[in-house]
Formats: sequence, structure tokens, C-alpha cells
Amino acid sequence: MQLYHHPYSLDSQKVRLALEEKRLDYTSFRVNPITGKIFDCGFFRWNPTGRLPVFQNGSVVLHDTVEIIKYIDRIAMVSSGGDESSLSNGEVIEWICRIQQWDSSFFTLSHVPSKYRRFVSKFLRRVIIARMAECPELASTYHSKLKQEYETEEKLKDPEILRQSEAYLERILDEAEKKLNEGSYLVGDEFSFADVAFVPVLSRIAILGLEEKYIITRPNVAEYWRLVQKRPNYKMVIGKYFHGFNRHRTLLKTWFLVQIRSLLKQY
Repeated sequence: MQLYHHPYSLDSQKVRLALEEKRLDYTSFRVNPITGKIFDCGFFRWNPTGRLPVFQNGSVVLHDTVEIIKYIDRIAMVSSGGDESSLSNGEVIEWICRIQQWDSSFFTLSHVPSKYRRFVSKFLRRVIIARMAECPELASTYHSKLKQEYETEEKLKDPEILRQSEAYLERILDEAEKKLNEGSYLVGDEFSFADVAFVPVLSRIAILGLEEKYIITRPNVAEYWRLVQKRPNYKMVIGKYFHGFNRHRTLLKTWFLVQIRSLLKQY
């Protein structure tokens, strides 16, 4: 099994957590979306959505995060010789789908300083144009992605879109706060795939420096957040990249690469 992912990608974190929780062996390929690696001709031809993660197992190629998690669950069942799915509890899949309906991109980008966001957006548009020239047979697909980049910038100017994104996140957190009155995790007292989907959301909030507003104000969610950060798989998938100085190192390395390539016009 191969997973194409990156620590910046919220959905990549969900899939990696699922793989690690099930202790499945896989080959990891990091593809940095901010430096435009997702638009390299070979990868883009195979993944025209330009999104991460991409999961491959033989001839099976999956792009949808929920479908990947379901597939991982089936593989884990076969590997263990068991007959009980981790998704047999309908509440687990309900939580996964509910969380997956939240588009984190607008929330994330709206909390990134505008000068940095615009700089990266301009850089990525130039990367797309450069790849379009290299691979004219994919021109229409690249053009669609370029249009999406412009549309995203326009939507970020609309306060109503940002309000809706924040409101949906608040509803998820409020529901989690109530649910965590009943157990240590979202569905009972055992860590499940529902938590696999939820933990990266809390991590994104923390990375953006918004813990006080969204997490600390909800006592059950705050206690849950302290609990899950102690899990070895959390530390492996998320913590090693974004805790303490590692957060700055991860972000600064990417920012330096984008700056240098822009300066040298190496798109």
C-alpha cells in the first residue's frame, strides 16, 4: 500500500492516523501542496483533483478520504482474520461524515495573514501555468484548477462564506462537547475512527493559535484534546511536525522554498 500525503493536509492526517491505529504497513510519499508538487505532470495526470491524500493498493486508487478509511477498515479486518468492522457502529461513520462535510480550507486560509496567503496563491497559480505549458495534453484540467484558485481567493473576500465555515465548526465542537460527557472519546471509552477524523480538526485549531476560542472554552473538548495528544500515533502523525519548535521548522522550511523558487522564477 502507498499513501501520497503531507503533514499540512488535514485529510492526510486522518488517513495516516487510521493506518497507524490499525498497524498496517504502507509506503509513505510526501507531496507538498504549498510548493506545488501536487501539480507535477506525472502526479496531476494520476490525481487531477490536485488534492491529498491519494491511497493506492495495487490497482485500487482512492482519492476520497471517507472511502480510504472504509478501505483501510476492510484491509485491517482481513489482515487480523476478524469479522467485526470498526465502522459497524453507525455512530462512528456518522461522525466521520459529519466532520468531513466541514471544508477546513476557508477556515484555515482566513486565519493566515493575507500577505502570506496572497503570495502563496500567486506562486501556485504560476506553478499551474508552468505545468500547463509542459503538459499541453492536460491543459483543460490545469485550466480548471487555475480557475478554482482564483475562485478561492474571491470566496475568501466574502464574510458570509467564512461565517458559515466557522458556524459549522462550532456546531461540531458543541456536539462533541455534549458527547464527551458520556465517555472519554467520541463514541464510548475506546478510541475509534470517529476520533481519527476529529483529532486533526483540533490540531488545526491549535496550529492556528485558536485553542482559547474554540477548545479551552469547552471543558470536555479541552480534556479530550489533552488526552489524545499523549497517544503515540498522534505524536507520530501530527505532533512531531507541529509541537513546539517543530511547528516553526516545518512551516519555515516550506516558506523558504517558495521564496527561493519565486525569486529565481523556478516554477
